[in-house]
Amino acid sequence: MAQELGTTTDVARLSLPESDLPETAEATSGTSGRRRRRWVVAVAIGAVVTTLGGLGATVLVKSPAQVAADAAAPRPDVLTATVEHRVLTSSVITRGQVVAGQTVEVIPQVTAGVGAARPVITKLRVRPGDTVKAGQVLMEVSGRPVFVLEGSLPVYRDLSPGATGDDIAQLQKALKALGHSSTPDAAGSFGAGTKAALNSFYKAVGYSPVSANGVEGDPVAEARSQVVAAERALEDARSAQAEASEPGEKPGSEAAAATRGDGGKAVRRAKEDLAEAKKKLTAAEAAAGPKLPAAEVVFLQSFPARVDSVVAKVGAEATGTAMTLSAGRLVVQAYVPEHQKDLIQAGRAAEIYSEVTGLSAKGEVTLVSDERSEPGSSTGQAKPGAPAPAPGGQGATGWLVEITPSEPLKAELTGQDVRVTVAAASTDGKSLVVPITAISSGADGRTTVTVLDESGERRRVEIRAGTAGDGFVAVTPVVDRSLAGGDRVITGVARAKASP
Repeated sequence: MAQELGTTTDVARLSLPESDLPETAEATSGTSGRRRRRWVVAVAIGAVVTTLGGLGATVLVKSPAQVAADAAAPRPDVLTATVEHRVLTSSVITRGQVVAGQTVEVIPQVTAGVGAARPVITKLRVRPGDTVKAGQVLMEVSGRPVFVLEGSLPVYRDLSPGATGDDIAQLQKALKALGHSSTPDAAGSFGAGTKAALNSFYKAVGYSPVSANGVEGDPVAEARSQVVAAERALEDARSAQAEASEPGEKPGSEAAAATRGDGGKAVRRAKEDLAEAKKKLTAAEAAAGPKLPAAEVVFLQSFPARVDSVVAKVGAEATGTAMTLSAGRLVVQAYVPEHQKDLIQAGRAAEIYSEVTGLSAKGEVTLVSDERSEPGSSTGQAKPGAPAPAPGGQGATGWLVEITPSEPLKAELTGQDVRVTVAAASTDGKSLVVPITAISSGADGRTTVTVLDESGERRRVEIRAGTAGDGFVAVTPVVDRSLAGGDRVITGVARAKASP
């Protein structure tokens, strides 16, 4: 404890000048204090020297990045861009939807004459994403088939024997493509040949056709009975005429004339009745046979077609759209505002890009609508084969622009929202192109660009501006060869860095 106190006293003395130390009789203690003072002073001087050396090192030693920065040229006071020699295209970018050339909503209906009270889905033959071919059965409604045939006219009536029209000609063509000829019927006339073709088709898909006569009676059988009755009446009239003639009567006598007159009238009337009965039989036979109900067919423009969606459930009553089909080539439809519509023309090149799949395709503008599309929605229920609402649905507004791809798009893009870039304008071949910020107009009215030479000198070059797009302008120098590709033109002035 005494030594610790002594040590504390010695340390305290280091902070006092030597002249202020109290004199004592302990010589040994004085000598030891002087040695400690020398040692502390030496340590302090060394620390100072070390500190000054570190500060010097920070001044003299630099990092490689600092050396490079010190050696770099001073920051330029202007911003420049290179004059390019290329084709310049002005583009319009918008959004569009990939749709088929034809989209059809299939809404089941009860086939007239089969005794069904309501449309019930009894079978489903396809699923979403399936490919559909001509003649294929899509589903069964209340025991009756709904199938697809090729044709551009939508179905609007039952097609029955004896009917004529373009829709009959379409049916004959569709059946012939499936191997069921309607010969010898004329195109557009539903006769015996078309009956045979329709009977053959129904048999091929596994169903019996619906009779054009319905379920009440058989008009043909009735007409044949009337013909038989008329034939018998004629025979009876002739027999009565023969029996009425007296044997030995002279042909020119008054009695023979009377008999001939009464009997001849009955025979004449019987002949007229027979002719009328035969006429009715011909009409009944012409109208008899199978018919194609509007509820059982969907006409599509081309095949193969695709099943986009299936909403119907087996066993459920069909109260709306059962499924949606699409056919024809996939196209992109977009709605653009007026200021963009005026920049787009049919025949312009376009690019289609899907951010979802990463697929891109080239195309061409094939339609620019002259009328504005207003927001709307489909109302009511369409018949089987009725077109679906236009792409865009509720809220779609603007002018319709349709882009047809150069190569067929993949089916997986159907219904996708894609980016469309349309070339609104383009230079005729390669031109000198500069950023729009490089162009200026002087007080003298000249339009110029300022070229920065390698030597740092600046010179104004008068130009005529042309096609503009994507921030660039095609230019032509007024003086030939005063501007060339690779030249540097000034686009702006660099801002001075604010001092800290």
